[in-house]
Amino acid sequence: MQKNDNISGILKSVSKPGRYIGGEYNSIIKNKADIKCRFAFAFPDTYEIGMSNLGVRILYDVLNKESDIWCERVYAPWPDMIEKMEQYAIPLSSVESGDPVRDFDLIGFSLQYELCYTTALRMLKLSGIPMWSKDRCESDPIIIAGGPCVYNAEPVAEFFDLINVGEGEEVLVEISRLYIEMKEDGSYSREAFLHKAASTIEGVYVPAFYDVSYNDDGTIKEYRPIFDDIPTKIKKRIISDLDKVSYPEKLVMPYIETVHDRIVLEVYRGCIRGCRFCQAGMVYRPIREKSPETLCKAAKCLYENTGYDEISLISLSISDYSKLRELTDGLLEWTDDAHVSLSLPSLRLDSFSEELMEKVTSVRTGGLTFAPEAGTQRLRDVINKNVTEDDLKRTIGIAFRGGKNNVKLYFMSGLPTERDEDIVGIADTAKTVVDCYFALPKTERPKGGVSVTISVACFIPKPFTPFQWEKQDSLEELERKQKLLKESITDRRIRYTYHDAKVSRLEGVLARGDRKLAKAIALAVDEGSIFDAWDEYFDYERWVSVLERSGIDTDFYTTRGYAEDETLPWDIIDAGVTKAYLLRERKKAYAAETTPSCAEHCNGCGANKLGGKNVWCK
Repeated sequence: MQKNDNISGILKSVSKPGRYIGGEYNSIIKNKADIKCRFAFAFPDTYEIGMSNLGVRILYDVLNKESDIWCERVYAPWPDMIEKMEQYAIPLSSVESGDPVRDFDLIGFSLQYELCYTTALRMLKLSGIPMWSKDRCESDPIIIAGGPCVYNAEPVAEFFDLINVGEGEEVLVEISRLYIEMKEDGSYSREAFLHKAASTIEGVYVPAFYDVSYNDDGTIKEYRPIFDDIPTKIKKRIISDLDKVSYPEKLVMPYIETVHDRIVLEVYRGCIRGCRFCQAGMVYRPIREKSPETLCKAAKCLYENTGYDEISLISLSISDYSKLRELTDGLLEWTDDAHVSLSLPSLRLDSFSEELMEKVTSVRTGGLTFAPEAGTQRLRDVINKNVTEDDLKRTIGIAFRGGKNNVKLYFMSGLPTERDEDIVGIADTAKTVVDCYFALPKTERPKGGVSVTISVACFIPKPFTPFQWEKQDSLEELERKQKLLKESITDRRIRYTYHDAKVSRLEGVLARGDRKLAKAIALAVDEGSIFDAWDEYFDYERWVSVLERSGIDTDFYTTRGYAEDETLPWDIIDAGVTKAYLLRERKKAYAAETTPSCAEHCNGCGANKLGGKNVWCK
């Protein structure tokens, strides 16, 4: 937080002042005289959430390994702090130095979720930086976007000068190096820098350099680059060898509790499964694994430098890691003696075993989480989940015999081809788990009874999935299905939670939209929208009004569905998987035909063209 005569009094008057004070153990402070590029890594959510984000931790470490680059952190202040900042004219500042963000050279926003867009733009306003890219002058920082949302950045494309598509460890250093080079040789101007970045650095998308035209029906006609030397499609960046990429040896230790106070080990990137609703499983391809030796070394180093007593192994499906036994055995050689808990989230029903059960402990919960996703076998085949009720019964039996009596199951409603019996099937699946508990001999049941929580999200057809062309259920239909499921649950041991259908409606618009949405997003920010991802600040009626006044028909992006031959807003991006593959998978979905995992058979998705070490595809 910027130094200010009023700051002590302000910090005493706001909630959680530890969000703003800085000075944490392992935070990086550099001599400004040695720095040629100052990079502000901005996370458009609270300190507690941003501090737990693995991508922030990795990129903070990567950039600060460069001696003449200083990467500092910036988080969104809570509304009580915003009120004070506006009252005393205090600009948004970095955590490390307390300098105003507007004085930095580059500002990178990590866009993890569509409903963080308004928070990111509000952070720009709090910094005194023009919200629209076209309004910035030579003295303003270069504003960069990255993260999973940029696989369709079109709704916010006109707010960012440069977009990093794909993995950022190499490209952000290349962008910073180009900035330094052009500043030193005197060739720098905003346009010259952006042009050279777009033409020479793979994975860089400069939206201002592409004209978008539309058909009479409102669909996109074409994207046309305004320069001959920039790509017609932006190919995502990947890290080829995860064993060689930099990984933090130290973590910034917060003064206040964060969402995930633990060591997080990224085991591999990508997914072998091919669930047809899952964007991450498609855009993070090809599959690349880290070796057990690399992971064990990183875990021991982080433990010694942080003192955390929990290690979480993360990936899209941790039980699909080809060397999981070697990794867990290597970790357990020292974690048991050090009283360090080993957590394996993202477990699949069809690959859970008694051996894994013995290795999994948790200091936080006495339960396990699985994701059947659909309530009937027919619909699980449609979405290519490739798990059966027998897999569920076997896995739940192992969990109960291992002492776990709390089970959480994730599902979706509104999936393509879904019928009412599929919704009722979610309740039936939860009841099956309860029945499995009582089917065990009393001596094998965990004490305390059994509880099952089912969490149901609303399906949103996401870019770069076989379902990207599908219709989204109307708000009324989603709410009807939520009511149907609630009425179908008759066992008090089953707890039902669900995602707000109104939130899902807006998320669908922002996830599948084009540049015409920018006016509405800017208007929402001007009228006070911030922290839309938080229930207490999400205002659906405001969004309905803003969209209507901006001339946006929300049905056009949601319940209309998209034609297979139309140009999609995200067609400017090459995410690796081909449209031909996605269309084949869509056809198989309507036939309820499954596709085997990449470990069993290469299905020709196209990701192999991106290269990378340890890929399953050939």
